[in-house]
Amino acid sequence: MFSQTRKKDSIKEETIKAVNIYKKSFKEILPAQTLQGEELERLNSHSVADALRYFSGVQIKDYGGIGGLKTINIRSLGSQHVGVFYDGIQLGNAQNGLVDLGRYSLDDLEEISLYNGQKSEIFQSAKDFGSSGSIYLQPKIPVFTGNRKTNLVIRAKSASIDLFNPSFRLEQKISPKISASFSAEFLQSDGIYKFRYAKKYPNGTTAYDTIAKRKDSDITAKRFETSVNGTLNNGSWNLRGYGYISNRGMPGSIVNGRFNARGSRMFDENYFVQANFRKKLFPKFETQLKAKFAYDYTRFLDTVKSQYLKPSDNVYIQREVYVSSSNLYSINTNWDVSLNYDFQYNNLDAEGLYRFSFPTRYTSLVALATTYQWNRFKLMGSVLGTFTFEEVKRNKRPEDRSEWTPAVFMSYQPVAVPELTLRAFYKRIFRLPTFNDLYYTSIGNTLLKPEFTNQYDLGFTYQKKYNNSFFKSFYAKVDGYYNKVEDKIIAAPNGSMFRWLMMNLGMVEIVGADVNVQAEMMLGNVKLRPLLAYTYQRAKDITNPADSFYGDQIPYTPWHSGSFVMMADYKNWSFNYSTIYVGERYDVNQDNIPYNYIQPWYTHDLSVQKKFNWGNHQFKVGLEMNNIFNQYYDVVINFPMPGRNFKLILNFTL
Repeated sequence: MFSQTRKKDSIKEETIKAVNIYKKSFKEILPAQTLQGEELERLNSHSVADALRYFSGVQIKDYGGIGGLKTINIRSLGSQHVGVFYDGIQLGNAQNGLVDLGRYSLDDLEEISLYNGQKSEIFQSAKDFGSSGSIYLQPKIPVFTGNRKTNLVIRAKSASIDLFNPSFRLEQKISPKISASFSAEFLQSDGIYKFRYAKKYPNGTTAYDTIAKRKDSDITAKRFETSVNGTLNNGSWNLRGYGYISNRGMPGSIVNGRFNARGSRMFDENYFVQANFRKKLFPKFETQLKAKFAYDYTRFLDTVKSQYLKPSDNVYIQREVYVSSSNLYSINTNWDVSLNYDFQYNNLDAEGLYRFSFPTRYTSLVALATTYQWNRFKLMGSVLGTFTFEEVKRNKRPEDRSEWTPAVFMSYQPVAVPELTLRAFYKRIFRLPTFNDLYYTSIGNTLLKPEFTNQYDLGFTYQKKYNNSFFKSFYAKVDGYYNKVEDKIIAAPNGSMFRWLMMNLGMVEIVGADVNVQAEMMLGNVKLRPLLAYTYQRAKDITNPADSFYGDQIPYTPWHSGSFVMMADYKNWSFNYSTIYVGERYDVNQDNIPYNYIQPWYTHDLSVQKKFNWGNHQFKVGLEMNNIFNQYYDVVINFPMPGRNFKLILNFTL
């Protein structure tokens, strides 16, 4: 699950060689947490957000059910500090800085990787240097065996939460150097599930306890994606198109006895087209070009009727144009340098908002990076320059911004213990205020400064294979870290509790540790793979000593969290058990007092898969049971999650 190198079977090796034969050996300094191949299929996960729960150092915000918003926070730095890259190009949202990971299915993904700091590679776009943590979603690349020119996979999923989810993926070999793929998926669910809603205080007293049905998490969604991949002499290229259309209920919070009330609705359409070209022009010089155009339409319709509030019906349209040039020069076999330049255009239109600013942002990024290897010591350093200019049709525009931020990564492998790798890094980075932070009606503030993070990390990796009939391999990755967030952007009262304003007031100090352990064992003909992830975090608000919550744990950050997975394979059978634990924490009201306390939650999941051969075709059946013990819990307070539920998966390969 947390493997550090891509696994290549003999079939895949033949195909990938043509693409990457020109690529230099990768001088990895910081290992990633990685899920790939069948591991993704076996973790009782529907979306990318579900799969990321098994990584250490991660907090997922899930607003309930299939239709609820799902975002990720890495090491308590904030969701806007996480860069999400799809096929090597970042998914953007200039409006609020968030990427809804629930939109992205696992069916067409080959690999998910999570990096703290940044990927320890210098031949990448300037954008890749610009986040405190990064998630890379790698779509599948067509693979053809023998004389086959066409692959077709048909899937169907059904679940006890009235889920209907068919999909297919078609791959076509056009020529020896060109292949194409097309996939489509339909998802429909009424989102209705039972939940038990209770609140207990640490002293054992119960505030309330009831059982009801969730009725505002329905969804109808369509996803389609196509790509064309090609190889050149010492190079490769690809073109990808993506579309997602949904109509879903946005779950409302369960407060004041409104168990049967419905929340708002969201209609969204998301499209992008992107391209990548990579070629080695000279023996020591390689170049890469990327481009993207994205169009996002979102409509929020407030369906809650109240005599005090006027229903809202707001439409937002985002457009993004992105181009990137990356250039790598090898000074010698141990020393590389790169110069990378990106340009991005973002525009936001809105309907239904009073005196909206209609902002446009122009962003230029320049990254200079180098990597050097001396015996068993590896070093990577980079500096990123960010320059922005904004235009607005109404109201005041913010000042132009220019910031330079450095990063240094190091690793050392002792001669005495070659299985051990010691590593450390420092990175300073920032996030620009989003369009909502700057311009949202009544609360936007164009005087906001960027929000900075300083990251310090010290850790080690131990990996060893054994020539033993039972114990085959062992892997451990341990990190201790200290983070500090400066000029944290928050919404605070501005003279009155009825008027709020975005301000630079916050400062957060984070001390934590991440642990990942995995092993591989053989018990007769049964292959066992236990996987363990654990996180400790002490994230304190140190903004103002006069605040009642000064020094308290920040909202929704547990002190302890973790997951355990046991995978077992026997012939054509696959079994999987997993559990996730999130310890005690406090809700968004900030003060660590009994009233704001959120008790720990955990889930246990089981799945079994069986493969059948039908002629020259493969048929796979999977059965999942999620939340075995029917625990009722909230990831976000007042947004209950589903109890025990079942899922049936059919997969047929032509």
